[in-house]
Amino acid sequence: MSSMTSKTLLFFWVLLTPVFSADLAADDLSGLIELKEWEVSWGGRPRDPFVDSSGSVWFCGQAGNYIGRFEPSTGQFTKFQVPDNSHPHNLIVDAKGFVWYAGNKNAHIGKLDPATGKITQYAMPDGIKDPHTLVFNQNEDIWFTAQRSNVIGHLATKTGKVRFVKSKTRSSRPYGIKMDVNNRPWVVMVGTNKLATVDPVSFELSEIDLPRKDARPRRLEITEDNNIWYVDYADGYLGQYDVSTKKFKEWEMPSGNNSYPYGTALDTSQRLWVVETGQYPNKLVGFDTKTNTFLGSGEIKSGGSVRHMYFDLKSNSFWFGVDSGFIGRGSILKSVK
Repeated sequence: MSSMTSKTLLFFWVLLTPVFSADLAADDLSGLIELKEWEVSWGGRPRDPFVDSSGSVWFCGQAGNYIGRFEPSTGQFTKFQVPDNSHPHNLIVDAKGFVWYAGNKNAHIGKLDPATGKITQYAMPDGIKDPHTLVFNQNEDIWFTAQRSNVIGHLATKTGKVRFVKSKTRSSRPYGIKMDVNNRPWVVMVGTNKLATVDPVSFELSEIDLPRKDARPRRLEITEDNNIWYVDYADGYLGQYDVSTKKFKEWEMPSGNNSYPYGTALDTSQRLWVVETGQYPNKLVGFDTKTNTFLGSGEIKSGGSVRHMYFDLKSNSFWFGVDSGFIGRGSILKSVK
C-alpha cells in the first residue's frame, strides 16, 4: 500500500516565443511526414511529451526537475516546479486534465493539478525506488515500470494502492510499457533479451525470450492486430512478436548495429516511426507494418537523443523531446487506409 501526501507548490508562468522553430527536411520521407522543432529555453533534457484533450503538449524536464507545457498554436511555454529531487522521467495526462508523472529519483508518482499547481504524491512501497514509464489502462489506473528496482507496478489512481511484481530475471530492467487490446500490459526488458506481460487479475508475470541472446529491447508498440513490435537497442533490429502464434520476425535497421533504435511511435496507418540514436543527428526511420518494408529516413537536425515519442490521434502527429533541448513534432502528411 502506498502512502499519499498532498502538497501545493509555487509555480510560475513563463510565456516564450521559441528561440528556434524550423521546418526540417525529411530526406527520403518527403511527402510522408513534416518535422518541426521548438527550443525549450530552460533546457533540462525535455522528454516524454503527451498531448492532452485541448491540444496542449506536456513534457518532463528530467534534468531540470520540472514539468513543462507547450501550446503549439501560440509557441508559449509554461513551467511547473515539482518536488526537489523528483527528476520526472515520464508523464501521462488523464481525461480530467491531471498530469501524472514518474518521480524517478525520489520514489513517487505525482499528480499535478495544472489549475492550482497542487501536487499529490503517491509514495512507492519498499522495493520500488525509481518509477520509470507510465501508461493508463482502460480504467485510467496506471501500470508502470521501475527498471533499477526490476519490477512492474500498478497504481490504483482512485485509492493510491500500489501493487507490483518482480521480474524473474535478475537485472532485467523493465523499461518501455504499452497496453494491448485486452487491457493487459506488455513490457520490454532492456537489461536482458526478454519481453514480459502481467495478468491484470492474478498478477502473474510471464517472460518471453527474444530470438537472439544479445538483444536488448528498449521501446515497444502494439498494432491493431495485437502484435508486439519492439526495437533492439543493442544490435539494431526492429522485431515483431505474434502473440497468437508465439513466433518472431526481425528486420535489421537501416544503420545496422550503429542505429541504437530508441524512441518509437505508431500512427493510424499502422506505420512505425523509429529514431536511430546512434546517428548524429538522430535519424527518423519509417516502417510499414502491413507490408514489412522500410519507408526511408530523415534527420532530426537539433541533435539527439530522442528517447520516447507519443502519437496524437486528433492532430495526426507524433511528439518527441530531444536531449539537446527541443520539443519536436512529426506531422503525418499522407495516411494509408
